[in-house]
Parts: sequence; structure tokens; C-alpha cells
Amino acid sequence: MKRDIDIQNVIEFIIYNLPEDSILKCNLESISSGKWQSKAYYRFVDSTHANKPGSKWIFKENIILEHPTLGTIVLDILEKDQLGGIEFITLI
Repeated sequence: MKRDIDIQNVIEFIIYNLPEDSILKCNLESISSGKWQSKAYYRFVDSTHANKPGSKWIFKENIILEHPTLGTIVLDILEKDQLGGIEFITLI
């Protein structure tokens, strides 16, 4: 199923569902493409050295959204309100 997921469409859904004043929303408007890390996880930021000094992946929080066709998606939000990755719960 993951190959059928249009990540750009998911990003647009996320942008639509965030508050207008969200820094994350602004960051998503110019996000670079990522890649599938597993069958249920699409990553935008390398998490090899997650939460270690100097890493680009410093976890801040999760945001959980209900997508109308993909079900529950969990957003990994990093420092500076960047999207680290998206987990598609129905694909686990």
C-alpha cells in the first residue's frame, strides 16, 4: 500500500489541518522529499544519531491526525518545528 501513498497529498492534508500561525505549517510548505524507512514510516530527516548532540534529529513532540483514507498518522516533530517523519499506523 505504501507505494500508493502520495506523500505530497499527505503533506497538503497536514498543512490544511494545522493552525494558521503554526511554524510547522510554514516549514512544510518548503519541505524536501524523503524516503520510506520501513513499510509504515516515511522519513524526512536522518535519525541515525537521534537525540544526540549535533544531530539533525532532536525529538520535540508527536502530532496525531486522522486522515480520511489513510487512517491515523503520527507526525514526529523535531526541534525548530521540522517534520522528521510520518508513521502510518494502518501499515504497521
